[in-house]
Amino acid sequence: MTSTSYNKLIIPDMALAAFPILIPFVLIVLLLMVRHPLVSRILGVAGTLLLAATALTLLVSLQDTGIVTLRMGGWEAPFGIVLVIDHLSVVMLLVASLILLAVALYANRFLPEEIPHTRFYIFFFSLAMGVNGAFITGDAFNLYVWFEVMLISSFVLITSGRKKEQLEGGIKYLALNLIGSMLFLAGLGLLYAKTGTLNMAHLAMILRDDQQALLMNTSAVLFFVAFGIKAALFPLYFWLPSSYHTPDITISSLFAGLLTKVGVYTLFRFFTLFFVHDPSFWHTLLLIAAGLTMVAGGMAAASYYETRRILSYHIISQIGYMIMGLGIFTPMAIAGALYFMVHNMVAKTGTFLASGIIARLKGSYDLKEVGGLYRQNPLLAVLFIIPAFALAGVPPLSGFFAKFILIKAGIDAGQYLITAVALLTGMLTLYSMIKIWNEAFLKKDPGSGSPEIHDRLKPADYLPLALLALGSLLLGLLAAPVFRFFMEMARQLTDPACYIEAVMHNPNILL
Repeated sequence: MTSTSYNKLIIPDMALAAFPILIPFVLIVLLLMVRHPLVSRILGVAGTLLLAATALTLLVSLQDTGIVTLRMGGWEAPFGIVLVIDHLSVVMLLVASLILLAVALYANRFLPEEIPHTRFYIFFFSLAMGVNGAFITGDAFNLYVWFEVMLISSFVLITSGRKKEQLEGGIKYLALNLIGSMLFLAGLGLLYAKTGTLNMAHLAMILRDDQQALLMNTSAVLFFVAFGIKAALFPLYFWLPSSYHTPDITISSLFAGLLTKVGVYTLFRFFTLFFVHDPSFWHTLLLIAAGLTMVAGGMAAASYYETRRILSYHIISQIGYMIMGLGIFTPMAIAGALYFMVHNMVAKTGTFLASGIIARLKGSYDLKEVGGLYRQNPLLAVLFIIPAFALAGVPPLSGFFAKFILIKAGIDAGQYLITAVALLTGMLTLYSMIKIWNEAFLKKDPGSGSPEIHDRLKPADYLPLALLALGSLLLGLLAAPVFRFFMEMARQLTDPACYIEAVMHNPNILL
């Protein structure tokens, strides 16, 4: 084994690179073999803990190795499949594992009887495998494969429960996402016809020096629309509020934290690595899409009184902040956008899970039918207000610092219009979160709930919310070191020489 100035790999790091995919795969096989509810619940929590431990180990190893790469099947890049774990990938793996753990803990207590735990966890880990595969693949066609794994798994989950509204929501979700998949595949075909490769690092080498790179705009538009559908960008977001409120809140929470963020991740990966030509056109388009996404989602959320719909529309509005950073395209803006994405994944999942407990206590997601929870359940009040106010950008929580960085980056870059839109959207988010807080917690109880359910809640039932609330607190209280880490990540994205070198020129042990 040899090393370079970019990468000093050791065998355990390389073997570990495949674990985010292998662990869910092995767990799916075990669940298919055992098919016992108790064993399924144990494997659900144990598997997510193992994924979290793997991500933490990879994060530590990256401090010394820079980028971990693993070439599958003994094929040299760009001909074979390569797994690449850089700072962005490992952070996404870590945050995804935290969300998976929180949802698994919640599901063990609150998953409805009509959804068997074994079937839930089979597709839960299938979805996790697709998400993790998308984060660490270094090949664009492999990314398409992982997107299809996610699509199949999420469709089964969204239609679990066999209710009419779930089937309707699932069909809307599947239809538009299949269109995105078709556009993705068409873009891959054009990209391969032009370059002869789908390895991302190889594409970066070719397109960054290609005098005809502008001809790739056709492929870039197809990818932009495909990933825009996955990320729920304006005007491609209509599938999300039509479907996310239909399944059980356990499944909605899982989707809220992960699915759209995979679309955002791929936009960052493609439009910083190899679609870097014609910046005036693409950055302007990204900023326009970001602004419209923020306003459309924020205004729609403000008009609803059903918690799942409010939170679903706020998924859309806050995707706009992430794309805003990509459109500004300075290291600070990209760092702020990625900081915001991590914060949003944690806080959004926490608010969805909290809304699920509110509905169990009061029997409804309609804010007009709930109230009085501040006195009845002060612990739930605290565990809701932390992620909710983080989403609204209240200091010293994570959302405040993420938004502050983005706003500063926008002002520094002279992008005053999108900065003003971001501030306006922040006020809309604050209004929506205060509305939920006032209606569910401060308002007098209308008497429609089921107080006896509260007696059956155990301290452990609040653990998923506590984990996510703690994540929002730590991301805010440790803002300085977190920001430094994300600035390093942004520099790695805007100057991908290290990524290209690690994939194309670093000889390492093959699996």
